[in-house]
Amino acid sequence: MEIVENKIFDKINFTTQQIAKTEFENCVFKNCDFANSDLSEMVFLECQFLDCNLSLAKISKTAFRDVKFSACKMLGLLFYNCNEFGLTASFDNCNLTHSSFYKRKIKKTSFINCRLHEVDFTDCDLSESIFDHCDLANAKFENTILEKADFRTAYNYSINPELNKLKKAKFTLAAIAGLLDKYDIRIEK
Repeated sequence: MEIVENKIFDKINFTTQQIAKTEFENCVFKNCDFANSDLSEMVFLECQFLDCNLSLAKISKTAFRDVKFSACKMLGLLFYNCNEFGLTASFDNCNLTHSSFYKRKIKKTSFINCRLHEVDFTDCDLSESIFDHCDLANAKFENTILEKADFRTAYNYSINPELNKLKKAKFTLAAIAGLLDKYDIRIEK
């Protein structure tokens, strides 16, 4: 496996070229297009993705360790296929609609200003994660560990307290309705 270190990739269209199995260490990808690309079995260590499109990329056994995604389009990514060992990432201003973190342990993950529509967090460990100004419309939380997670500025979520672990999770009074959806009750001011 080739190792590439400390390199900046700017405005590269990876959709038109086959990418060899590579370990990228401390690299920056800016304005790159990875849509539908095969990133399987690659390693990204301490890398940054800025304004990239990774929608529907294949990430089977791909390792993401201490990776930062900023302003990225990441539709339909199946994180449950990637390498679980050391999986750590942060997401800032990203669109992860239709992605899945099924059964992933991603404690202390930071989601800031993200669109998380219909994201699957089933059986996921999100302990101490932060959902800062995130839109969680139709996101699926089932048997999810959300202990000490911060939802104070998140919105459009629906989380059943009977099906998830919420001990010491943080919510605001104004958004508490997202915890009561299953009861089909009306809360008015």
